[in-house]
Parts: sequence; structure tokens; C-alpha cells
Amino acid sequence: MIAATLFRGDVIENTHKAHVAVVDANGRLVHAFGDPHRVTLPRSAAKPAQALAVIETGALERFGFSDEDLALMCGSHSSEPRHIERALAMLAKSSASEADLRCGGHPPISDAVYRDWIRRDFTPTPACSNCSGKHAGMLAGARAMDVPRLDYHLPDHPLQVRVKHTMARVLDLADDDVQWAIDGCNLPTPAFPLDRLARLYMKIAGAPEGSPLARIHRAMTSHPELVAGEGRFCTLLMQAFGGELVGKTGADASYAIGVRREAGPLGIAVKVEDGNTSVVNAVVVHVLDQLGIGTQQQRDALAAFRNPPTRNTMGVPTGRLDVSFTLHPHPE
Repeated sequence: MIAATLFRGDVIENTHKAHVAVVDANGRLVHAFGDPHRVTLPRSAAKPAQALAVIETGALERFGFSDEDLALMCGSHSSEPRHIERALAMLAKSSASEADLRCGGHPPISDAVYRDWIRRDFTPTPACSNCSGKHAGMLAGARAMDVPRLDYHLPDHPLQVRVKHTMARVLDLADDDVQWAIDGCNLPTPAFPLDRLARLYMKIAGAPEGSPLARIHRAMTSHPELVAGEGRFCTLLMQAFGGELVGKTGADASYAIGVRREAGPLGIAVKVEDGNTSVVNAVVVHVLDQLGIGTQQQRDALAAFRNPPTRNTMGVPTGRLDVSFTLHPHPE
């Protein structure tokens, strides 16, 4: 179903289909748009569940990983110096090195970082990958399991087998109900119904104090600058809402949010069919508006993402993104 329309002038240039699932504290689907059960590759929005598997190996305690380290494990960072330095420090804590990483360097998500790299003629190394925190955590997890770190990224490695079991368990699915492919960072990446992604984030938001999922919530919401970076949507979202809301993007326009409320935690998951990041951010803001999450002031901190204008290379406004969909109560 069409959730957003991009206009150039008064002419429709593109339309964007999206799906939304909202679940309550029981995992029951309460609001939806499009197909809330669409089998979705959440990509990096699945990182908290992958981090949960690493936590359960005992790696964080054994190697002295902090909440900041855990935030980077769950993040898709902007390759800022603080991100790269922390990834390298995490490797050192488990006696690993950058050469052990099985992710590759790539252009950074941040335009500012990219301009700096161009000026310095800098070639990114594996630690510069936006997923280097996740990889550093998995290397530590493999060592904590006393299994070889070589090929830790392969689907049949004992660590990845453990990740697969953990992923299915936290989603309340059988192992065979989760499909797997290979992500851009070279690790296995899951696929499952969109409402199960919402359920995962509901569980993170509602996790009891002292539990591994509660630690993930604390790490991400306390250090949102390590989950994304300067000016990024995830960082600004969590900064605006404080500890009330945890949010994480995934490549090709998936997004997940866990909300803490007196009435019980809420989980929200969004997928935009054509993979447009600007559209998924806008849809998320409109979902928060429609559900009345937080205060108007908190939601308005994200106003730049709500209906973003488009400009050409001279800065002249050329159009706008019109997000116009309505969440429907779900009968489940």
C-alpha cells in the first residue's frame, strides 16, 4: 500500500509502498498498515538480537566490555573517529586484531566523514565498517565459547549456530521459521515476519531490570551517538525521547522501535518496499505522531524528517515528500 508520494513541483515523481506492524506487551498485533506479516530482512535492525547471543556467551564480563561497547555492537555507526577507536579497543580487549575481522571497509554513512576521508586520501579498513562493533563482539563471543575465531562469520560456525538459536528464541519462532541470507557486512542475516521484529523491540523495551535485553536497552538509549552518529536519525530519535524509546535502522529501509509506557511496552516495525531511507524515517515519524508516542515537543525534534523537502544542487526547492497513510486497528 502506498504510504508516501514524492512530488517534483506539483507532479508525482515516485510513490512508495510501506508496511507497519505495532504490537502490544503480549506480542499481539494492535495496529497495522499494509502487510504486517511481510517476511522482511531487517538487516541491522536485527543487531540487538545478535548482540544478545554474544552477551549470553559471557563475553562482555570476561573481556570487560562496557555499555558503550555494547551500544557499538548494536549500532550501524558513521565511521567517526570515536567509532573506529572503540571498535579497535574492543578487539584488543579480547586479544583480537583488525586482521581477524571479516567485514570490509566501505564509504561511510556520514557525508562529513566522507569529505574528510577524501581530503586525506584515506582508504577505509575493516574497523571502519559501520558493522565493526558487531564483528568485534562476535570475535569476543567465539573466544568466550572456546571455539576457533577463524571463519566466525560463516553460517555453520558454532557462534553463528548459537546466534540462529537465540534469534528464533527471542522472536518466539521455531529455528526453521527464520530464514537466513548473507548481509552486506558478510555475516548471516535473518528474515522473518515484520510483526516479529516489532515483538523483538517490545521485549527490549519491556525487559526486566538486570536482564540481558534490559542491558541492551540501557546501552543503546544511554549512548545513541554510538548506535549511529552525528545528525543521524537513530541518534536524534533516542536523544529526543531519552530512555522512553529505543530505535534502530536496517539497510534497505527497515526500522524498529521499542517504547516504554505505563500501559505496557509497545513494539513498532516498518518496512518500505523500495528501500528508501528518507521515506522510512518519515514513515516512522508519522507512526509516532499517529500513536501519540511521547510529547509533541519530542516528536517535533524530528520535524526535519517528517515531510522533508527536496532541493537541487543549487539549493533550490524542487518538491516534497508527502506521507499520507493511516494506521488501522488490527482485530487480532
